[in-house]
Amino acid sequence: MLTDTEFEAFMLECKLIKEYKPLFNKMMKNLLTYTYIVIGMDTEIRSIGITHNPIENDGNLYFGPFTSKHTVERAIQAIKECYKIDCSNPSKKKTACLNYSLGLCIGICLGGSAIEQYNTIIDKIIALLNGTDMSILEEMKQKMLDASKKFDFITAAKYRDDIDLINFLLNKEKIIEFTEDNKNIAMMEYLNNSTIKLFLIKGNQVLLSEKYLLEGTDIYQLRAMVKKNILAYFKGPSTTLKVCRDDIDEAQIIYNYLKSSSCSYIIIPENWLHTENNSDLEGAINKLLSIQNKV
Repeated sequence: MLTDTEFEAFMLECKLIKEYKPLFNKMMKNLLTYTYIVIGMDTEIRSIGITHNPIENDGNLYFGPFTSKHTVERAIQAIKECYKIDCSNPSKKKTACLNYSLGLCIGICLGGSAIEQYNTIIDKIIALLNGTDMSILEEMKQKMLDASKKFDFITAAKYRDDIDLINFLLNKEKIIEFTEDNKNIAMMEYLNNSTIKLFLIKGNQVLLSEKYLLEGTDIYQLRAMVKKNILAYFKGPSTTLKVCRDDIDEAQIIYNYLKSSSCSYIIIPENWLHTENNSDLEGAINKLLSIQNKV
């Protein structure tokens, strides 16, 4: 299969790796490389951990998939250490765990008000992963600055690294959220001074890739052809998409490429496709053919 653009090359590489499972590629051939954060919600002391196999409708919260188990484990551990919730015996026996004596546990194992405090922290972690509350990051940044002011550069460097780990998780969540919105995306890339290529993307699927010659093509005719394809491929019943571990690689390629400066793109709301007055759509197509955009 011939590819005209770097985007197509990335998508083709992803497809071939999944199809042929090359011996030395471990990232996309083994489904167990995809990791989810799971927060257990059915007990008094809620749990936070990782899993490779999320169970639908089991009452727990799942975040992911993430492509690096090691990074996820380190990020979770960083939060546990920051808030001293790394309890090594979270039972109801009211017996202090070893980590409590080491100052790594607020006393979850002892029960009482520590459990309420712990669950409040878990709520903050959930909000962080949902992208609705960044206070955990802000607090870690403040601790990093405080350590720097005390010339404790080893501690400051650890907080810096922990913040990078958490930002990695949040970036993956942004990719998943963006893809699950199942947006109608028209992306355009110049192949050379006389040729452009149009991609129509929905979710993590490329529905159409088509080249247009600029030389000898009337601009009004070009706009009409692009509009015709957009209506043909996007007009239909709106559906929801759930990104699973089989989809994350394509989703990441699409998201990162849209964020790059290699292409122009527009997002087309559903209501633009189901109205006789296409002025909004036509204006967006004009924009697509004239300037560069970013996510």
